[in-house]
Amino acid sequence: MDLLLFIAASLRIGVPYTLAALGATFSERGGVINIALEGIMLNGALAYVLGAHWTGNAWAGVVAAVAAGVLTGLLHALVTVRFRADQITSGLGINLLAAGLTKFVLTQVFHSSSNSSRVVGLPDWDLFGLVRLPALGPVLATPLVLLTVLLVLLGQALLFRSVFGLRLRSIGERPEAAATLGLPVASYRYAGVLISGALAGLAGAWLASEQHSFTDGMTNGRGYIAIAAMIVGKWSPLGAAAACLLFGAAEALQITLQGSAFPSELLQMLPYLVTMLALAGFIGRAIPPRALGTPYDAEKT
Repeated sequence: MDLLLFIAASLRIGVPYTLAALGATFSERGGVINIALEGIMLNGALAYVLGAHWTGNAWAGVVAAVAAGVLTGLLHALVTVRFRADQITSGLGINLLAAGLTKFVLTQVFHSSSNSSRVVGLPDWDLFGLVRLPALGPVLATPLVLLTVLLVLLGQALLFRSVFGLRLRSIGERPEAAATLGLPVASYRYAGVLISGALAGLAGAWLASEQHSFTDGMTNGRGYIAIAAMIVGKWSPLGAAAACLLFGAAEALQITLQGSAFPSELLQMLPYLVTMLALAGFIGRAIPPRALGTPYDAEKT
């Protein structure tokens, strides 16, 4: 039973990582680095709380979170695709903007600079009697867990078994060649970044729903770990999801070992240590899309 509880905790913790990493996969397969995941998740988490607070409905919060993610992703796309600015600089700028903006809104709406009022969380789904499974039941009955599994499978099929995915990947590899074939490079890059924003916003909704509130800086570096998971997963939805489960397990182990003989400082380092070891080559050499991070200028082709 203890093992099942550990697996359940790993799945629950891995959900926001997986959603954000899946989104990053679409953006980077199109050639746009999305360091802004951290800020998008933060905006999505606050939007969920605002939507749920004003309507009393958790699903309204989810819609608000996805909308906030898309809008933040659109900002990143405008800066990097339309104006061809440095993609990493744009992402870091958005992260800083989100950190300040969420604190400001938090103060204006909830009169606190640290946390919001308590809001409703997403209700459980008792599909096929899953909720009655030992230990795993409560996790599998959570709507966003099931939705995350479906999105990973859909994302894998969309990227590697569809015309859209083939074109997006070709633009991420050789945008000039894709343009000569008549593909609208900018439109596909916009699409990749907007999908990334929607999924990262959904990840933020999960965080706020689980906590039933918003707290300042609640993403706590998850966006950066999601990018690491995508790299470890070699820019594949299934690979990224597997890496996110690994990082989720590391965080679950950290929680499990709290109060043990292990130094607390070492336990706090564990998820990030696993990330660094994975990136250092434990999984194998990852080769990014050829045109990743390179602005495309249609006038030069």
